[in-house]
Amino acid sequence: MEEENNFELKEERHVEIVEVEESKEKDDTESTILFKVKDNPPWLQCFVFGLQHFLVMFTATLTIPFTLAPALCVGDDNNVKAELISTIVFVSGIITLVQVSLGVRLPVVQAGTFALMVPSLAILSLPQWRCPTVVSPETAVNLTDTSNIVTRGTPAYTEMWQSRLREIQGAIMVASTFEILLGFTGLIGLMLRFFGPLVISPTVSILGLALFNTASNLASKQWWIAILTAVLIVIFAQYMKNILFPCPSFKRKKGCYISWYPVFQAFPVLLAMVITWLICGILTVTNVFPKTPGHWGYEARTDTKMDVLNNADWIRLPYPGQWGRPTVSISSVIGIIAGLLASAVESVGDYYACARISGAPPPPSHAVNRGIGIEGLGCLIAGAFGSGNGTTSATVNIGAIGVTKCGSRRVIYYTVGYMLVLGLLGKFGALFVAIPDPVIGGIFLVLFGMITAVGISSLQYVDLNSSRNLCVIGLSFFIGLTVPEWVKANPSSIHTGVQTVDNVFYVLLSTNNFLAGLVGFILDNTLPGTDKERGIEMWTSQLSSTSPQSKETAEIYDIPFISSWLAKKRLCYYLPFCPAFRRTVTDTQSTSSMEELTENELQNGIKPYTISDMAKPDGVAVCEL
Repeated sequence: MEEENNFELKEERHVEIVEVEESKEKDDTESTILFKVKDNPPWLQCFVFGLQHFLVMFTATLTIPFTLAPALCVGDDNNVKAELISTIVFVSGIITLVQVSLGVRLPVVQAGTFALMVPSLAILSLPQWRCPTVVSPETAVNLTDTSNIVTRGTPAYTEMWQSRLREIQGAIMVASTFEILLGFTGLIGLMLRFFGPLVISPTVSILGLALFNTASNLASKQWWIAILTAVLIVIFAQYMKNILFPCPSFKRKKGCYISWYPVFQAFPVLLAMVITWLICGILTVTNVFPKTPGHWGYEARTDTKMDVLNNADWIRLPYPGQWGRPTVSISSVIGIIAGLLASAVESVGDYYACARISGAPPPPSHAVNRGIGIEGLGCLIAGAFGSGNGTTSATVNIGAIGVTKCGSRRVIYYTVGYMLVLGLLGKFGALFVAIPDPVIGGIFLVLFGMITAVGISSLQYVDLNSSRNLCVIGLSFFIGLTVPEWVKANPSSIHTGVQTVDNVFYVLLSTNNFLAGLVGFILDNTLPGTDKERGIEMWTSQLSSTSPQSKETAEIYDIPFISSWLAKKRLCYYLPFCPAFRRTVTDTQSTSSMEELTENELQNGIKPYTISDMAKPDGVAVCEL
């Protein structure tokens, strides 16, 4: 008996030691985050962190109007580009504010989405939207045959590009209702039952891999400047991260004092951008870079985009319907819906990546439902304003969080301030258009690599010795890279006889992250495998954690101010976007599970039950009516 008791005692001590070690590992991981989601950095740090997020978002968003402009027949009109830029930035600020406050409530910046660029360009490539010949007023005077010729600056020219933008505008507005329903009805939340690490990982990682062309095209305009930018970011973020700088600080109780702060670790992107921008300015003044357009290194000059700054208005207020009444066609709407579906799948992966990199628990289904619903609302508003694009979670900003180690929600509120103000101040906003392309390319080299790494990190939950899992991972990544490349190189190969169907197939098969996520989704949910092997067991254990720390951090996903009021309303238990709709607990710990139920939920008849019959992992219960 004594030997048995001693054995049990040793076993208990061993379990306690393992739990303590796991707790220490978790604490060490979280300690690498300077500011977590609920932390409130000092206002000066928020000011600088927010500026860095704005710069990252802005440099990524700039490419959208410049890509769309040729299809709108305004490729050389920088005034139209500046107006589109200010509209996108202003609308993104509005939606970011709603998303961070009421949506998924993670530090996710909303910005333009490349998922809608392919269908938009496909729509504008239809015969009725092909561009006529656009000439300047000086050239038009000497022409005798003016058929199919439009003079820049005339009412016909304005109607030409605005009619094309209204077609995209109407398609986005109608198609956005699909994403709104997908989120607020809980359909995207139900999909989370089948979205494990083997689905999330390729969806996020493939985005960084698929963007290597964008990064290389920008960086190749002056490789030395791009490499210098990337090297500086790595040096600041990794080699010099432990170097502390004295910073003047102030507290009411303490007064003025000197605090030591890891400046290089906190602001590597901003510091690298400013330094290389200044170097480009010096090399421009000294004429080291060539003055002739088209020569290698010309795009690194700081004076190549000054026309945007000179032509931009000081103050311009974007408003709904600024280009006129939107038009709608079935083929356009279906094409945009396909893009929005890919965007929604990408955003689910972004939410998980952002939560992980910000030191927060994985988002519950009700938070994801609200997040996708708000993104659909954002696309509706963006379409109404006529930005020529929708909104989605900015993956590059999630990469910026990984570099700066700051995941504070308050910082994003400062970013919203920049977006709203600079969306109104055309002159100041246009200043950032002058950032040389190689500098942006160098930033993308690091951030896109960070995005890829964040997606790969989700594979830590799965058994990488399993041939089943290796099959899912390999096929997801490889098909997600090869098929879209072939489709883009052979667009005429898709020919069903119906242009609308062709557009849908083209969008789906040319979107890397959608295709990779789809392959991972099908294989992971059809190939035989245990929950432990697939990583589902460890993945869901984070959602079902009942430790006090997990309870505290999970509060970040509650709707502020009204969560307690919503818990009293029985109707909220039926609404998939309310926190009271579903709470995950562990039925193996019945006591703690019952303690997690609120008094209002018990009074309204909520009770735990196992849902192994619903293809959920064993040992997990859901509180429902």
